[in-house]
Amino acid sequence: MISDELRFTVLRLLESNPDISQRDLAREVGVSLGKINYCLHALIEKGLVKARNFKNSKNKIAYTYYLTPRGVAEKARMTYHFLSLKLREIEELRREIERVREEHSAIRALAGRESDA
Repeated sequence: MISDELRFTVLRLLESNPDISQRDLAREVGVSLGKINYCLHALIEKGLVKARNFKNSKNKIAYTYYLTPRGVAEKARMTYHFLSLKLREIEELRREIERVREEHSAIRALAGRESDA
């Protein structure tokens, strides 16, 4: 099973750099080469990515990865989803920061009263 975050990251990187090698993609994402290979095959099978091989002087055969129209639409949907998720996380962090600040102020006020006594 491939996480949504991994799929999104791979789609984003392929869109910006279609000639990236699987090895470089794995390094960039921070997962194993085998996991990237599995992920790419799954994305190709779902019709989100197409691979085209070409001859390269360094590698005998290399691939260029293209997002299909369906892949572009899926990436857009996932971008919206992750943006919404991150915005909710930011709001939760802001509320937590405010709670900690209020707690800190209350502790300082209490400490100030105790030192006056």
